[in-house]
Amino acid sequence: MRINRRQFSAMAAAAAASATMPCLAQAEGGKTIALMFDAFDSDFWITGNAILKAKAKDNGWTTLETISNRDQNKQNDQVKAMVERKVDGIVFIPTDNNAAIPAIRTANAANIPIIFFNRPPAPNDNKYIAIQADNRKIMQMTVSTLVDIAKKQGGKYKAVLLMGDLGDNNAVQRRDGAMDVFDANKDIIQVVSRVATEWNADKAFAGLTNAIQANPDVNMLVSPSDSQDAIIEQVLKTAGKWHKTGEDGHVLFAGFDGDQNGYRLLSTKYMDVNGVQNLFYEVDLAYNAFKDIWAGKPVDKMLIDPGFAISQATLDAKRDDMWGYHVWKEKNK
Repeated sequence: MRINRRQFSAMAAAAAASATMPCLAQAEGGKTIALMFDAFDSDFWITGNAILKAKAKDNGWTTLETISNRDQNKQNDQVKAMVERKVDGIVFIPTDNNAAIPAIRTANAANIPIIFFNRPPAPNDNKYIAIQADNRKIMQMTVSTLVDIAKKQGGKYKAVLLMGDLGDNNAVQRRDGAMDVFDANKDIIQVVSRVATEWNADKAFAGLTNAIQANPDVNMLVSPSDSQDAIIEQVLKTAGKWHKTGEDGHVLFAGFDGDQNGYRLLSTKYMDVNGVQNLFYEVDLAYNAFKDIWAGKPVDKMLIDPGFAISQATLDAKRDDMWGYHVWKEKNK
């Protein structure tokens, strides 16, 4: 999907309103869709909400929005409220994949389709659809591209792998995808440190600092999320290792998510590769699933976003499909 500046400005304005006013917002239309978020704590979710609303409007649908502020019990109650309002479909981003199961039962009892957006519930026998980025495959593509760059440059590499919260399946899949590639290239790459950040900035800072102090010749780094880019930049600068591609001492660097920080670092040549979750495609998957369900057609329980890897070499060709590019462009117009 390609979005022009005017369209994305409208989306960004809507997202900003959602982030500051956690209340219900309604527009004219046919079907009514509940967009139920747990928090707007990252640009990924803010932008996802904006795209969901923009494409709902394109379909002539009404949207109702809730934010639970990471309170799963509150979110389950909000589902009951949406059922009472007789919505036609629910897009759901839970805080807890186990505690969200009662919300599925509530929706099932009312015969309202519920779609989990980029955060599936724990396995259960109730009726739901889950949209999920293929985190392992995307990370495999990303690290494979990074390794190809390393092979072209020649030499041996000592790598640090940052990991998210390993209680989060997304983080586990990203770790495993990176290790799949590293394990296949042990002849040139040694993983000298695996840092469990738990999605915590202080732990990421301390862990990466310690890893580089223990291994000052680190020359490759893989991150599980662009939300950690600023921390990585700070640590590498302090260690005298923050250099652009082609400069002496450059650390080969791969990020993940495809947010505006990832785009900025690719465009300024500090990051080499980024694994992108395709938000535009994920919204299309969700809304097409609703249409099929309403039409009585079967829909797979799990719908996969294959994502893609983007590098400095492919940035100009692929950036319009990178959601973070549009966020960056809007903030820098």
